[in-house]
Amino acid sequence: MTWMYLFLGGFFEVVWASTMKMSNGFSHFWYSFSTVIGMLFSFGFLALAVKNLPLSIAYPFWTGIGAVGSIIVGVVFFKDQLSLLTWVFVILLIVGILGIKFTSGH
Repeated sequence: MTWMYLFLGGFFEVVWASTMKMSNGFSHFWYSFSTVIGMLFSFGFLALAVKNLPLSIAYPFWTGIGAVGSIIVGVVFFKDQLSLLTWVFVILLIVGILGIKFTSGH
């Protein structure tokens, strides 16, 4: 269940980052509100995860999910353009996230 908390925390990190972009500098109430709610859920799930996982494992995994998820949302929904070399580094980030998970012993 701990890893599920961590995954959900990362998911809500993507939610709040995306809604923050859509809030247009916090000038749209509902997107701004969604940003704050997403932050609360994101940090709340991270807090649940670090009860059973070391911070040195949980935090990079959480931020990695948020980073990769935000990249995907940016490309799919906001039409961000990434170079081929950038995609290579995104793949390396994913490999790093999975490496942390599978070598942590937790």
